[in-house]
Amino acid sequence: VQLVESGGGLVQAGGSLRLSCAASGSTWTINAITWYRQASGNERELVAAIYNGGSPNYADSVKGRFTISRDNAKNTVYLQMNSLKPEDTAVYICSARAGEWGAYTYWGQGTQVTVSS
Repeated sequence: VQLVESGGGLVQAGGSLRLSCAASGSTWTINAITWYRQASGNERELVAAIYNGGSPNYADSVKGRFTISRDNAKNTVYLQMNSLKPEDTAVYICSARAGEWGAYTYWGQGTQVTVSS
């Protein structure tokens, strides 16, 4: 499985961005896709996750502002980010869990999101 993120950039506080995570390869083996973010000097943190079944999962810090969704026909997961804050500035990375019991984890290269105040 290969993952390619896009859609990052520079936006003013209060603005919106939509990130995309396009999957290729053995996409039928994917069980879940998760967006993480890592700000400079900080640990990587989960932002949102979407599964083959069940409801999406969000970090408390983004609930009500971010929405994760998927387009199965395009093998793409989106992260719609609204009401962005400077503290949302980070490299956003998508990750896929695949295989039986999610035994395999794949990572994209990340996309930079910068929110100016």
